[in-house]
Amino acid sequence: MTTPYTTAPDIALVLAAGLGTRMHSATVKVLHEVAGKPLIAWAVDAAIDAGARRVVAVLGHQRERVDEFLASRYGGKATVEVAVQAEPRGTGDAVRAALPAMTGEPDEAVVAILYGDAPLVTEGLLASLCAACQRSPAGMAVTATEPPHPVAYGRLVRDSRGRLARIVEHVDATDDERAIAEVNAGIYAIRLGRLREDLRHLSADNAQGEIYLTDLAARAAARGGAEVVRAPWEEVMGINDRVDLAAVARCARRRINEAWMIAGVTMEAPEATYIDADCGPLGADVWLGPGVCLRGQTRIGDGARIDAGCVLTDVVVEAGATIKPSSVLSEATIGTAAQVGPFSHCRPGTVIDERARIGNFVETKKSHIMAGAKANHLAYLGDASVGAGANIGAGTITCNYDGVKKHRTVIESGAFIGSDSQLIAPVTVGRDAYVGSGTTVTRDVPRSSLALSRAKQVNIDGWADRFRDAQNRRQSRQSDPDGK
Repeated sequence: MTTPYTTAPDIALVLAAGLGTRMHSATVKVLHEVAGKPLIAWAVDAAIDAGARRVVAVLGHQRERVDEFLASRYGGKATVEVAVQAEPRGTGDAVRAALPAMTGEPDEAVVAILYGDAPLVTEGLLASLCAACQRSPAGMAVTATEPPHPVAYGRLVRDSRGRLARIVEHVDATDDERAIAEVNAGIYAIRLGRLREDLRHLSADNAQGEIYLTDLAARAAARGGAEVVRAPWEEVMGINDRVDLAAVARCARRRINEAWMIAGVTMEAPEATYIDADCGPLGADVWLGPGVCLRGQTRIGDGARIDAGCVLTDVVVEAGATIKPSSVLSEATIGTAAQVGPFSHCRPGTVIDERARIGNFVETKKSHIMAGAKANHLAYLGDASVGAGANIGAGTITCNYDGVKKHRTVIESGAFIGSDSQLIAPVTVGRDAYVGSGTTVTRDVPRSSLALSRAKQVNIDGWADRFRDAQNRRQSRQSDPDGK
């Protein structure tokens, strides 16, 4: 009976020690983002999804920042171990730096090697590599691809029988070798025992004076040759500069959008819809208008509608809610069948309950708008509690900041706040109370009371006619000072 090959790597090495000088950035390359997720997280997630028992990230430049990110993202669910490459001496040296972390692991263990700046690698490719590694008499498999345009990648040189003989780096290749279409994608699987032995024999005798990991291919050829697994360019393309970053981001976002559409999300303009990698779930029959941006860990319930130009960051939208055009929401929760917008701004700490309505040019912050309450236009609700069924008139402001501290406003259920009112916190408007338009509320309003603070209106008969006559006489004198 033939034992089936396992498809999960025992150990995944993520090489992320490079300087990334062509990014021209103060931020290390592997912390640049594609679809809202740092590049190194894409590689680590692929390894975890592929079933890797251990993940070791090899860090160098700005290693403290990268290590801090890895700990914050993975510390609670899947520990990512860290090895350090003290100096950038090539990919072979980076893998050597990870060997101490694998002390005690058996020689038969399968090690997958991938890069922290190649974010589109899938668990399926890693599974294929691991199976090929186990089939290979050399205990090694490499990934090959054919880019659609010339790239400075290493070329796969095959022998007369078509087996992989060696990989030659672009800077060391002859013109004939550079004409080879099949290039090295830089993603490998290798038995740990073979890796330990082969790394001992690598040298820096090449044009760049570095220890090349690609030299493992020639070592494997002496044992019968490494297996070659082919992958589409889009899946394995790496990032050297911001042009590459944008190209990879386009591919990633297309992949994300297609997956959500297959799952039942409608996008009116998929090419102009931007969904971050960590968003979701997005429910069945969600509708997204053109220009919608879903960022962070935004989640959307069944049948919700997010209209054109909305930007949602770390927002929960419950089933059947509607976010109207050009609204911006951050760290907010929108209840079932609630409505927000158009042109609304819900800042962090906003909770809008079922069937509540926040309308055009309304801003909320750390406020709870309870079931059925309404603030349909031109209001600011900061550090406020708005009870069920309450109505907030246009121009209403909760004055929550005294210059030193923030204070809370409580508007109880059924209260009616007239237009152009200012509520000076801390203050409470009781249940079913009324606040007359134009009122400045400085004291609590008891239940079912009417609060008024505006000045008494005075009408002066005939004033407007006298005023206009005086203005006309003044203009006449200015145009004809001599009275002619």
